Amino acid sequence: QVQLVESGGGLVQAEGSLRLSCAVSGRTFSRYAMGWFRQAPGKEREFVAAISRTGGSTYYADLVKGRFTISRDNAKDTVYLQMNSLKPEDTAVYYCAADPRLVGTSTHPESYDYWGQGTQVTVSS
Repeated sequence: QVQLVESGGGLVQAEGSLRLSCAVSGRTFSRYAMGWFRQAPGKEREFVAAISRTGGSTYYADLVKGRFTISRDNAKDTVYLQMNSLKPEDTAVYYCAADPRLVGTSTHPESYDYWGQGTQVTVSS
């Protein structure tokens, strides 16, 4: 089993920044590509960003490209999401997830085997 625990969410004003962390335990972290998704009230879960096993490949949703940065530290078994220039429409519960694919990344939730419990991000205008 793989356990994922997100942290770093909170309330921030528009144009502010937050950094989310996701600590992974239970299996070798470097065996998983990692992704961040979010879900706003009344909306479906949507892809935000993903990073390959080695960190050499990243992919972003158009809505966050240029504002968010995904990174990972395989020595600390942690993946990060740096969020800058936040907008009220970024308000959502943010989830990290682990994908056992060998190469590349995926934007599809069904590719991910393990999920964290989520952390709330609220951006005020």
